[in-house]
Amino acid sequence: MAVWDDVVGQERATAQLSAAARDADAYVTAEAGAARQADGRQGREGAAGSPELSGSAMTHAWLFTGPPGAGRAAAARAFAAALQCVSPDRALGGPPGCGFCEGCHTTMVGTHADVEVVRTDLLTIGVKETRDLVRRAQMSPAGGRWQVIVLEDGDRLTEGAGNVLLKAVEEPAPRTVWLLCAPSTEDVLPTIRSRCRHLALRTPPVDAVADLLVRRDGIEPETAAYAARATQGHIDRARRLATDERARARREAVLKLPLRVEDVGGALRAAQELIDASGEDAKQVAEELDAKETEELRAALGAAEGKRMPRGTAGAMKELEDKQKRRATRTQRDSLDLALTDLTGFYRDVLARQLGSEVALAQTDAAESVGRIAAASRPEQTLRRIEAVLECRQALDRNVAPLLAVESMAMALRAG
Repeated sequence: MAVWDDVVGQERATAQLSAAARDADAYVTAEAGAARQADGRQGREGAAGSPELSGSAMTHAWLFTGPPGAGRAAAARAFAAALQCVSPDRALGGPPGCGFCEGCHTTMVGTHADVEVVRTDLLTIGVKETRDLVRRAQMSPAGGRWQVIVLEDGDRLTEGAGNVLLKAVEEPAPRTVWLLCAPSTEDVLPTIRSRCRHLALRTPPVDAVADLLVRRDGIEPETAAYAARATQGHIDRARRLATDERARARREAVLKLPLRVEDVGGALRAAQELIDASGEDAKQVAEELDAKETEELRAALGAAEGKRMPRGTAGAMKELEDKQKRRATRTQRDSLDLALTDLTGFYRDVLARQLGSEVALAQTDAAESVGRIAAASRPEQTLRRIEAVLECRQALDRNVAPLLAVESMAMALRAG
């Protein structure tokens, strides 16, 4: 199975990345040949100038953008694997990214020594973490063909971290490649995005996502089709919806909210329940990770079971506690964002019904509720309700207290 098989519905992007990987392979092969023929100093000077990359499909920094669920990280990882591909078929004209060789396999499972994949459970990526990445990026590949840094949450860089990264992107090491992922170009500092080759991904077709769930995850076709349609092509959410009964129950509760905001009391109760559900998500993540992390750190710091922590370790424990609190905050906000996305999809179906559109409904399991709301309101009211949901998402991005933001939205849905 080629590394591109999980990059769903992105034929244009895949073709561009395949061409870049082919040029990158030609560059490394030519450089190795030149180094064998020249003395060490000449070989190093040739590599530093990287003349062979000029005008090719390959470059040292890429920015992958696209809507949530488009597969930005999957595309970046597949490209990283293709850059490390050592399949003998390449010499016969085959494209890099076979999926079976050591370079492809170790990259895809996350064990390749020259591929660093960075993702965060926190709200931001700070200066300290970014400096560590930049130091790594200056190293030559340990055994692979390229040193590859995949930054899955490029939109979460603080301004200071972005400025640290800028220098590395401006003056990259000869065989280092930066792969940044973000929802849009506006989520990255202008100075960084201007030095990256931009690759825009689209929302994958629903049928393609359903096929992936069946082929890769062994999900029943009917369930896969339901999950792909309900999430409108969001790959990760579709998989979770198809495999997690709790996710289906939470979504069902969210889709009942539009029928519960007819009076003030109902609107406020619905808002509180939405906050409670997102808090429960954060609690579940904490139960799974916090205790394990704490115990591992205690052991690393030399604490005996049932005994007090050694002197001088309080700072490390406090730092871990702060990280866990920030992760819980992000988990709650991510859970709320999923709920608000489902609400937007619900009112999109309402609007389609009101306008007599023949577009297929995404929320087929809530068709009765969609019909009731559509019959009891006008299109302009539905548009105002969609705007209220989007304003709630923006308020959460501005760090407005979640309960206050959701209560405001619920009242707007009632008045819409």
